[in-house]
Amino acid sequence: MTPRRTALVAAAARLFAERGYHGTSMADLAEALGVQKGSLYSLTESKQALLVDVTRDGAAAFGRALDSVPDEAEPLERLRRALRAHLEVVAGQLHAATVFTREWRFLEEPELTAFRVERRRYEERWRALFREASERGALRSDLDVEAAVLLVLSAANWAYTWLRPGADTASLADRFFAILLDGVRGYAPPRS
Repeated sequence: MTPRRTALVAAAARLFAERGYHGTSMADLAEALGVQKGSLYSLTESKQALLVDVTRDGAAAFGRALDSVPDEAEPLERLRRALRAHLEVVAGQLHAATVFTREWRFLEEPELTAFRVERRRYEERWRALFREASERGALRSDLDVEAAVLLVLSAANWAYTWLRPGADTASLADRFFAILLDGVRGYAPPRS
């Protein structure tokens, strides 16, 4: 990608996140880039093409984040690191993560189907992490893996709505992980 095209994709991610895909016009994109609207067409064929780029970039970032989790780590450590990596992507690419979570529904075919396939592949990788932890005795043997993945990814994906700039996502992920692992009932210390 040329530097101008990269800047356009970044502007599209920001505007799609702030205003929504349908709330962003080509004129808005041109203004954000400081060019005439007609000049945009030398950088992209359409607004839809920009949405495709932003969602693909988001999917790739989440995939790379999971790739960074070491295979040799213990199952619970792998889950903890996966959650850290996911939140790091959300915080580091807030606009793209917002579009990835919210605006992907406006993709047109065949990109919509390709996005859904990639998203399911990512979710399956999470299911595999939970299954492995359950099978190796690190989590309960009757774990509802599907529900666990929905819970974790739902909370982590929507972090774009409440994460503050500069948030310590590693610490936040560790706190989430402790709640997930220990539950919310747990064992309360005696009150004094």
